[in-house]
Amino acid sequence: MEEMKWVLNKMPKSDDRYISVMSLENVERAKNFHRSFPQYSVTPLADLSGMAERLGLAGLYVKDESYRFGLNAFKVLGGSFAMAGYIADEMGKDASEMTYEYLTGGKFREEFGQAVFFTATDGNHGRGVAWAANKLGQKAVVHMPKGSTQTRFENIAKEGASVTIEELNYDDCVRLAAKEAEQTPHGVIIQDTAWEGYEKIPSWIMQGYGSMASEAAQQLRSLEVNRPTHVFVQAGVGSLAGAVVGYFTNLYPSDPPKFAVMEAEAAACLYKGAAAGDGQIRTVGGDLNTIMAGLACGEPNTIGWDILRNHVSAFISCPDWVSAKGMRMLAAPVKGDPAVVSGESGAVGMGVISSIMTDDTYRELREALGLDQNSRVLLFSTEGDTDPEKYEKIVWGGEYPTA
Repeated sequence: MEEMKWVLNKMPKSDDRYISVMSLENVERAKNFHRSFPQYSVTPLADLSGMAERLGLAGLYVKDESYRFGLNAFKVLGGSFAMAGYIADEMGKDASEMTYEYLTGGKFREEFGQAVFFTATDGNHGRGVAWAANKLGQKAVVHMPKGSTQTRFENIAKEGASVTIEELNYDDCVRLAAKEAEQTPHGVIIQDTAWEGYEKIPSWIMQGYGSMASEAAQQLRSLEVNRPTHVFVQAGVGSLAGAVVGYFTNLYPSDPPKFAVMEAEAAACLYKGAAAGDGQIRTVGGDLNTIMAGLACGEPNTIGWDILRNHVSAFISCPDWVSAKGMRMLAAPVKGDPAVVSGESGAVGMGVISSIMTDDTYRELREALGLDQNSRVLLFSTEGDTDPEKYEKIVWGGEYPTA
């Protein structure tokens, strides 16, 4: 069986100019926007105390995003807040004026009209953008990479978006969406991939993701955990990871948790950059075949990368069995612990932490991160069973076994 690969962060630090993107004030603004939605509720934080004891940890906590806005994934937090930011900018207003009530009212439609929001997605982000566009009376055009599942396609189409599956990989779909947006009146691309000259919208998306991190921090406090000692977060382009790492670094500036970033092996661009060790971005091309469709991105978000290179302790590249193992463990945890329905991109953290704690192959990594019986570890299950057929094949059918 193929092992996880990992590297400790020895990259030179940059000036850390993007850490302020995830300031507590910026995240609070995004959270206030999300709170204005009638569909808003805080998603659960599963306290897996039995599993923690079994693995030799003091605590293990999993933020369960399968309950987010009825969309089975966290992504809507980013897309919706970026749309609000873009609209506010276009209208010369402040983002704080962009409430659900205002954006769905007749007065807004008269003052703003309609924009066309373009995006590329393997499923969850596009569904979030389509849902928000639908709710706010806007238009959405969504391009999906080859190999995207029919279920995810239908979930986006259901929200009234124009959606296609292209013969392209994810990063090329992003380029296609950007080109079409440029050629469309009132067209704009809503993407969490940042590049030179395209940084405002990805920053808003990251701040939107901050709502989830902020909720988790409050939920931990209510469990009398003042701060997690370790935060494990998965990465595609690295905007979620950058958001989570940035938020917790700002929340605990004098004593931040230790951070580990996990990627699908087929698209481990951040791991490659960390392994090179010079602080420069590395990319991964080709088909990016992995069950972790949400993490199948080969070109890093420049803002996220900058935050990660400054604050992350370890980067881990994960074969597909890691995620499958995590899915099964969360679905059938230790007796007394709550079960979490976690999809292929959501469960990788559980697979990683269980492997690090129980397999001496990863002893050096365990020791380097200081993971022991005093550690309180936070994970993010970023999606539920967004591909129900695949979920059953893995969890019930035993696909991608660990041995």
